[in-house]
Amino acid sequence: MQVTASLASVLFGASDAGSANTGDAASSLAALKAAQAAGATAKGVAQEKKDPVTLTALKQFQTAIAKARDVKSALQDPRVLNVLLPALGLADQAAYPGLVQKALTADPKDPKGLLASLDKRFTAAAKTLDLKARGLAALKDPKLQQQMMDGFLEYQYRTGLDEKNAGISDALYFLKNAKGETNVYNILGNTVLRRVITGALGLPNSMVVQPIETQAAAITSRLKLADLKDPKALEKLAQRYVIAAAGSASGGTSSPLLSLLA
Repeated sequence: MQVTASLASVLFGASDAGSANTGDAASSLAALKAAQAAGATAKGVAQEKKDPVTLTALKQFQTAIAKARDVKSALQDPRVLNVLLPALGLADQAAYPGLVQKALTADPKDPKGLLASLDKRFTAAAKTLDLKARGLAALKDPKLQQQMMDGFLEYQYRTGLDEKNAGISDALYFLKNAKGETNVYNILGNTVLRRVITGALGLPNSMVVQPIETQAAAITSRLKLADLKDPKALEKLAQRYVIAAAGSASGGTSSPLLSLLA
């Protein structure tokens, strides 16, 4: 059964998703639907461009790159990483600057190099930046800088949605990046995809201490990876995740909407 935001509102009396402190399951579904509407992202990004904190971060990013002596010093500067990592989908890697520096300057064409042992996000980021071949010139390229700043603005917009409804940014990232993923280990290696999948499937956070093979089996026993090619299946997983996230945010109360999506 496909649960629409309007159906959720009728069944459970949801408040408007735009009101303050809405965190219930029904309003989260409404917020997810609103965020997917045509033009929603562009409108959100336009508003983000007016935010003084965001504008300061972008200005510091450009200043830091302009003053950088080389790639190494640029990638050691938090003002650069604060924009670069979110823009590249690696915001969760901010705590590992050493790994980030090595990965982003590695050769993405080397089948036996460092990137081969990391999840695909690092390879995609290394290809986008092309630091191995171009060095600091790549970061100073106005087109690449604009691409990174645009990515940062979108990231700021998406994460801002979580202030009213937990899990919306994760769900949007999932819908954009999970389609067609058939390797369970790539899912486990991506913090956001992992969080959404395990949350949607009701798997406990404590599972992380188990062997990676056990974690993979727990997912594949509950989910056919081929379903990730189906937009309807992706939508259903995203809906289950935001419902679960709303429950966690409200003290762990399970919503009856989950049973409708089962």
